[in-house]
Amino acid sequence: MLSASLAGLSPHPGLAGQAAGARPAPAFTVISPQARTPLPASQAGDQLMVALDDLAPLFGLTVREDGIGGGLTVTAANGKRVLLTPGQPLASADGRLVSLPAAPVRDGRRWLVPIEFLSRAIAPVAGTPIEVRRGSRLVLVGDVRVPRVEVRQQEAGGVIRLTLTVAPRAGHQVTHEGNRLLLRFDATALDPALPAVTPGPLLQGIRLGDTPATLAVDLGPRFGSYRASAATRDANSEVIVELVPSFTDQAIPVPPPSPPAAEPLVNLAPPRPSVRTVVIDAGHGGDEQGASGPSGALEKEVALAVARRLRAVLEGRLGLRVLMTRDADKAVSLDERAALANTNKADLFISLHANASLRPATRGAQVYFLSAGQGGEASRAALAGGALPTLGGGSRDVELILWDLAQVRHLDESAAFAAILEEELRGRIAVNERPVLQAPFRVLAAANMPAVVVETGYLTNTEDERLLKSAGHQDQIVQALLQSVIRFREVRERGVAAMPTGVSAPNPSRPPR
Repeated sequence: MLSASLAGLSPHPGLAGQAAGARPAPAFTVISPQARTPLPASQAGDQLMVALDDLAPLFGLTVREDGIGGGLTVTAANGKRVLLTPGQPLASADGRLVSLPAAPVRDGRRWLVPIEFLSRAIAPVAGTPIEVRRGSRLVLVGDVRVPRVEVRQQEAGGVIRLTLTVAPRAGHQVTHEGNRLLLRFDATALDPALPAVTPGPLLQGIRLGDTPATLAVDLGPRFGSYRASAATRDANSEVIVELVPSFTDQAIPVPPPSPPAAEPLVNLAPPRPSVRTVVIDAGHGGDEQGASGPSGALEKEVALAVARRLRAVLEGRLGLRVLMTRDADKAVSLDERAALANTNKADLFISLHANASLRPATRGAQVYFLSAGQGGEASRAALAGGALPTLGGGSRDVELILWDLAQVRHLDESAAFAAILEEELRGRIAVNERPVLQAPFRVLAAANMPAVVVETGYLTNTEDERLLKSAGHQDQIVQALLQSVIRFREVRERGVAAMPTGVSAPNPSRPPR
């Protein structure tokens, strides 16, 4: 800010331009690299006016009134002058004529000028950029960055999507603190004019935060988690925040198993051209806890948490019909899981698990699908022993979900989805050295659709367990699955791709899981 000086103003009762009914108005805030300073304002008709004697100390101006001619001379610190004539909506700024929205008027002992006087007359003579934002009551002086934020709110599948357009663009950081999200921007301050949002149980409102460049998103009682992303749009930036609700432990009605005759094992009809219905299977549940980690993390809990997040994004982002084999900590039989998928004619089955090994160093995500050579009698013979060993050694009595008879006609599609998912996972989280495998898992009665088992990591590995318990890591897994579903839809519409390379078969010396 420029240094301040002020010469007293001598009232001249005979001068024209008396203010008629000027009344106080909300103050402006002057923002400079050095300070934030209030600037009183008045309303005169439809004009927002400010007093010259308030401007003088803020901008280093000297104001003199010609007692004889009635003119006003405003001199900047550099000696350049602005000449004003009462009753005339004009000014001479260092010899250049500029227009004003209104003429200077007298209000008692003070002279009032329209707020635009700063940007049109003072800025050229002071050599300092000055921007006036009437709606926001801001005056920006010098090299300051005060972005405007526009908010667009959308809701789908219970997820609220906030798209924030930031102009001009600014870097940002999103953090979750208590019952709010804080968006901290790389800026001097934020424009206080924020659009209203529709409040509800997930989102209460949006307001300026505790610091000038912080935006606070007040969360409602049903908030569960969030996802944030950003993009650049020309000179602006776009921040997308998705609010995901928490989920209650409500049981989903599961249809009884279909009679064998009602759903043939082999359907010769061509596959549906796209993905409309997805079944998400959260492994285990109830008394069947699955694997456990050194600090007590349980596979059934990890699987359910990821399943809920996945459902939210598939519904909210893609508009898919999503069914959950369980949405609570309860046991669901294999027959019931299969019946849910078959009865609803699902296009894709994703079973979510977390692995275990006797070797604590073993870690990373893996994707399984059934091989043609291991269907039918081969699968049943391999699984005759009942217990399913882990790939890293040891055994656990689990009912993992890959299919034999009905899966034969879907192997190419299952393989294609597994290969896509491995690529998407690899770009986000650690994957196992053998990331895609074909293996004969325990038969789930006639699930007639492309299907994979996703082992999200090894709970028996300390680092994997830590990550699998975190919301951020779960979101990375969900993003990989989301992108995989998008790409798989494209594959189905083009025709199924060839069997991917680099897929591992199980070690013949080791019993299958």
